[in-house]
This record gives sequence, C-alpha cells and structure tokens, in this order.
Amino acid sequence: MNELTRRDFTRGLGVATALSYSRILGANDRLRLGYIGLGNRGDQVHDAFLEHPDAQTVAVCDLRDDYMDLAIKKSRGTPKKYKEYKKLLEDKDVDAAVICTPDHWHALMFIEACNAGKDVYVEKPLSLTVMEGRKMVETAQRTKRVTQVGIHRRSAKFCQEAAEIVRSGAIGQVTVAKGFHVQNEWPKGIGNPPDEKPPNEWEWEHWLGPAPKKPYNRNRTYYNFRWFHDYSGGQLTNFGVHYMDMLRWCLGQDAPKAVVAMGGKYAVQDNREIPDTMEVLWEFDGPTLVIFTQYNASAAPPNLNDAEMELRGTKGTMYLFGNRWEVVPEKNAEKLFGYRTPLDRGIEKSYGPSRKQAMEPKSGKGSANTAFHARNFLDGVKSRGKCNCDILTGHLSTSATILGNIALKTRSFLEWDTKNEKFTNNAAANKYLSYQYRAPYKLP
Repeated sequence: MNELTRRDFTRGLGVATALSYSRILGANDRLRLGYIGLGNRGDQVHDAFLEHPDAQTVAVCDLRDDYMDLAIKKSRGTPKKYKEYKKLLEDKDVDAAVICTPDHWHALMFIEACNAGKDVYVEKPLSLTVMEGRKMVETAQRTKRVTQVGIHRRSAKFCQEAAEIVRSGAIGQVTVAKGFHVQNEWPKGIGNPPDEKPPNEWEWEHWLGPAPKKPYNRNRTYYNFRWFHDYSGGQLTNFGVHYMDMLRWCLGQDAPKAVVAMGGKYAVQDNREIPDTMEVLWEFDGPTLVIFTQYNASAAPPNLNDAEMELRGTKGTMYLFGNRWEVVPEKNAEKLFGYRTPLDRGIEKSYGPSRKQAMEPKSGKGSANTAFHARNFLDGVKSRGKCNCDILTGHLSTSATILGNIALKTRSFLEWDTKNEKFTNNAAANKYLSYQYRAPYKLP
C-alpha cells in the first residue's frame, strides 16, 4: 500500500513521528493488547503498534507457532501464546484485541471480543457479508466498545487534507470518482496447485472455521485466500475498500443508491475464483458516479498521472497517490455558449472560446503509515472517544464493495435501500447479503 519504511517514517516528514508523539503522551500509561492473527498483515499491524511505547503486547494467538514466535521476539516483555482465540479473549490482562485474521473470521471474533469487554482494532475489509457488518456495528454500540477498522488512510494527514479540499467545494461538483487496482498477474497468477491432504488436519479445520468445508488447497490458505470467495471479497474488498472509503469520505456520502458490475476471469490461468478483470459502477447522491477498476492482466498506468484515485470536479480534478495528492485546475470555456455580441462571436470563430483556470493548482504530501492509525486507536481507548475509522465507518465502506461483488454475481443492476440495507429491485440478490456458518459455528 505504498507505505514508507520505518526508517523513513521515524525520520519524519515535517511532522512529529508516531514514536515521539507517544512519548509526549507518556510511556507508563500502557495499554495491554492481544493480537489474533500475526501473518503478513497481522505482522505489519503489530509493527505499527510497536512504534508506540504505551502499547504493550501481552498475548498473541495464531495457528502457526512461527508467526507467534516472531511476534514475541519483537515484543517488549514476554507475551502469552494461545492457539485458541477464545482463550485470549478470556484473558483479563488483555485490554484490547487486535484482529488481523482472514476476512471470514472477522465478524465472529469481533463480536466475541466486544462481548468479552475488549476494545477492538479489526483489519479491513470489515466483513465478508453486509449482515455480518451490521451485527458488528450493533454489538459495538450495545457494548460501548471503542473500535477501529484498519482502513488506515483515515489517520493520514495528507488524506484528511485531500478530503477537506473536496468537501469544501474547491474542485466544484464531483461528477466522477475512480479508484484503480492495476497489476499484471498473467499468465500463471497464483498458480494451479492440486487439492491434497492438509499438512495438519487440525490447523486446516481451524483455519476454515465458519467457512464451508472444502478440500485443502495451499492457495486457499494464508495470503492467497483473497482469491477465493469463501474467505474474501477479492481485490474489490481488499484494495477497493481503501478507495471506496477515501472517495466516499471526499464526497461526504454514506452509501450508494445503485450498483452494476461486469468482469470475469478473462486471461490469467490459475485456480482463482475472483475476476482478473472487472469494473464496478456505483451511483451516489450528488449525483456522482464512483468507479472501481481492477485490471490484473495489464500493468499499464491506469491514467495519465498514474494515480490510485481521481475525483473529477467541475473546477478541477484531484489525483490521489500513496503518499500525496494534487489538484489540476479545470479550464472553463466560459463563452462557449450564449454569445453576447457579434464581436465576441467573430473573435471566438477565429481564435476559439475564451478559457481561464477556475482555481490555482494545489498539492500536498505525507505518509499513510499504519502507525498513525494505531496511535489514533490507542488514544481512542484512553479517551473513550470515536476513532477515525470506527465500526460504522468501516461497515459503510466495506458494504459498498460487497454490493459490487453481488452485482457481478447476479449480473444485474441493483438499487440499494441504505436504511434497511436491502436491494429493492431484485429479491434474489438479497440472499447474498448473508450466509450460513458451518456448524458448529454461529454468529452471536
């Protein structure tokens, strides 16, 4: 996600680093954290919290000992090791849980953590289904837990600046907003390994959890689970939720009115279930068209600026990158229509319409290091205040991306009732808003 290295981060970018900021708050006022899921992203999030002396790792939980041993080695002190996440949630020494498991585990673990009296940091995407996300919101509100969803750009100052500029009307009315995930995985992608006997039956069973029972395939585990619908919404929820959240934030909108999608597995020859080529279009109030583009069989720049996101306004266009933003002013043809005098008409016939910039160019830069998001969660737990990406914010952004997957699956144009969180024009599509957990797992 274009994060800077820790060395670059702690060197600073004209602002106080997360480490120096936490020293100001006082290192003795520690919060005791328990981590569930420590592979890949879990390891990165653990590193982000370790930037802060007031974050103490007191417990770790994972199916793999090597992941836990690495986390313990990095930690200050000697955290307890748990193979069963319920044991960690029962631990009275744990103030807050940090959940970085595969997506299909998020809802169950989050709800049980809240019910156990723990504040919760949960990685994105928040949930596998809309119904799960809504139950997570309801549980957090009922238990009065402080929550943070790992859409970490919400805590990046340059992203906050960008959102404020768009929301202030500086680039005019935004009619189109786009996010791009472009990465050439052709021809073999994640490969096509055969189903086989799991190396460890217990580990495979507990990795699946509430997901349907399927034959073991090494691509279905750990990082590559993102390419299979039983455990993830694919790149639309994995990368797309960052873009949807940022664009929704800039637009000041909660949820779309309608969604449509097209795409499929067009070129990459592997055993993935998700598309390698896909476009999703949402209509928001504004009116604004929001588009997610996923091209995984081509790596050419998505636009002339090679930006991750763009918002096209009537006065200018904002381009968003991993660590900066810029606004390119629009030039208005103010005399293109409604000529006032014959002289004007004659001048413009010879030289073209009169044009001028609607605003001055602007730009900004910064860091989207996850340590800022971790800092915000720690401060929220201490103050009992709302975090930058609380559970409702994460739910709205995640749900919008899930709707895109449902539109693709049903090959339909879907109208969305935000208040009741249902489709109004396709009853059959509503069945994809939830799914039945595999016994004995149940969502509280």
